[in-house]
Amino acid sequence: MDIQKNVKLCDKNWFKTGGVARFYAEPINVHDVVAAALFARENKLAIFILGEGANILISDEGFDGLVIAPKNKQLIVDIARATITVGAGMSMPQLIRDALDLGLLGLEEFSGIPGTVGGSVFINIHYFEFLLSQFLIGATVVNLETGEIKKVDNAWFNFGYNQSTLQQAPWFLFDATFQLKLGAELETAYARGRSHEIIRHRSRRYPKERTCGSFFRNFLAEEIPFMPGKEKVLFVAYYLDKVGVKGALRVGNAMVSHLHANMLVTMEGATSADVIALVRTMQEKLGAEFGITPQPECQLIGFKEYPLHR
Repeated sequence: MDIQKNVKLCDKNWFKTGGVARFYAEPINVHDVVAAALFARENKLAIFILGEGANILISDEGFDGLVIAPKNKQLIVDIARATITVGAGMSMPQLIRDALDLGLLGLEEFSGIPGTVGGSVFINIHYFEFLLSQFLIGATVVNLETGEIKKVDNAWFNFGYNQSTLQQAPWFLFDATFQLKLGAELETAYARGRSHEIIRHRSRRYPKERTCGSFFRNFLAEEIPFMPGKEKVLFVAYYLDKVGVKGALRVGNAMVSHLHANMLVTMEGATSADVIALVRTMQEKLGAEFGITPQPECQLIGFKEYPLHR
């Protein structure tokens, strides 16, 4: 397993910010993963699993440990059973295209969402009423502390909204198996058209680059101490719209997108410190206006101390 040193991460995440990884590896098979985990264990290094970097903000100081960026992209198809087993390093957009080419339907509901299969299962990506967990039936995972490789089923993941067992160290997803539907020619054409329409819809509503998507998670009911209407509004974008940050608030080279109040974008020369300062300002505005403090859905990587308001 080739372990690289001092690898820059600013070109490996969507914000295009952040420092360097002290150590960096790109495993292509499960034995590489075990070898990388052993290296980290022997050197007492923290591990971070990096996909396409679509939902992360990396500290300007970088990551003082081992970054593992899986590059296994193998695809195993069982047409008779309408299943696909795919490596964690494949991108979800590529998997969706491959599935449609094979007449296997279902995953097109997640068209236009960036990220790898590994990252998508990690966060349990969702769009409207669909969750990726509705399609996953099995996987191969690696225990990064012991090197154990095992097959697991859907129940093992304990999926929830933006939640999976993978978020609890030390588990690493090597591959995933999805149960899809084998479509007739007309059904497949319809699914392909739906995929294109979802992408068009998302492109008009959300920024397409230099962003992590939604920065804040939506509120839990107990976090809202009042009722703006008949029911508590849990959508953080509702409150951000009320304080007028969309397309208007900027700190350094980071700003709130003009398309969505809960999506931040960076410009050339931006730093993660710019993003943090912007986010803290947004938190302070909601705190002053509504007495609520949103918390990130975006993962914060490499920060020695929590950089936001709690």
